[in-house]
Amino acid sequence: MSLHAVILAGGSGTRFWPLSRAARPKQFLALATDRALIVETWQRALPLCTPGRIWVVCGPSHVEAVRTALPALPERHLIVEQAARNTAPAIGLAAVRVLAEDPDATLIVLPSDHHIARPDAFQAALEAAARASQSGDLVTIGIRPTRPETGYGYLRRGPAREGGSFAVEAFVEKPDAATAARYLADPAYAWNAGIFVFRADALLDALERHLPEVRAGLTGDFATLPSISIDYGVMEPEAQSTRRIALVPGDFGWSDVGSFAALPEVRTLDARGNAVAGDALLVDSDDCVVLSEGGRLIAAVGVEGLCIIDAGDVVLVVPKDRAQDVRAVVDALKAQRRTDKL
Repeated sequence: MSLHAVILAGGSGTRFWPLSRAARPKQFLALATDRALIVETWQRALPLCTPGRIWVVCGPSHVEAVRTALPALPERHLIVEQAARNTAPAIGLAAVRVLAEDPDATLIVLPSDHHIARPDAFQAALEAAARASQSGDLVTIGIRPTRPETGYGYLRRGPAREGGSFAVEAFVEKPDAATAARYLADPAYAWNAGIFVFRADALLDALERHLPEVRAGLTGDFATLPSISIDYGVMEPEAQSTRRIALVPGDFGWSDVGSFAALPEVRTLDARGNAVAGDALLVDSDDCVVLSEGGRLIAAVGVEGLCIIDAGDVVLVVPKDRAQDVRAVVDALKAQRRTDKL
């Protein structure tokens, strides 16, 4: 089996503004450990394949950031998208490039901005997925839910297959709270983490079936391709038609680190449940996220459930339960044409 890791690094990470900017989005931030998320992703890929079989897909504005973060990445393995076209064209482009180098390639597709608490269990799940993919199935990792999450899509698994995988009966949209609680209690449901394993040729065949305009355009003008995700464009219709979608369960401490409010899941907390980094002093304060990267002291007294972020030129204060709304600030800055803060 010839494994290649494809790291998707094209995201903008607006929910982590003001630390995340156009030139330094979320994947280049050290949010969970003292290393950037993309570096953590690279390190997790190394037990599965050598540096010579790791690829990164990004946009033109992040080429230098990738090269700085990942100096061992072969120059020819940095795939630059002409324009952001979501994950189906990005993964298709990677498949074409990898197949040109290795006709027997199996791709492990990894988002660049996730956190994994147990890398050994992560490696075992991906190895099982790689074995399951050799029949031609497109394999997705289904994360065991730990809470009734309404912000994720879900997978509903069907009958067991050989080698520890399962058929996928359906891709399920983000549920309401009551439905999410029901999914949590039902072992047939898993979070859809956007981690995939498939033979490169099988992925291109599926693109030909479901997104022929994308498949045809991968060797032409990438910027003219439609913008569509691999889930909507390939995985869901493939599950409904050929049913060649398989699921391998994953229980390895996964987090998509979706906002500042998620940082307590992946960071060490103080005695009162605060996630603190940099020069910060909290007095009689609970359940806060305080990050000081501006070279000055942040002091907070008697506060609870706040995110306080100092990026040097900007200070953000937002309740934890509204941390997902930070992107509204980015939208407002764009409307005001304050590009210096983006």
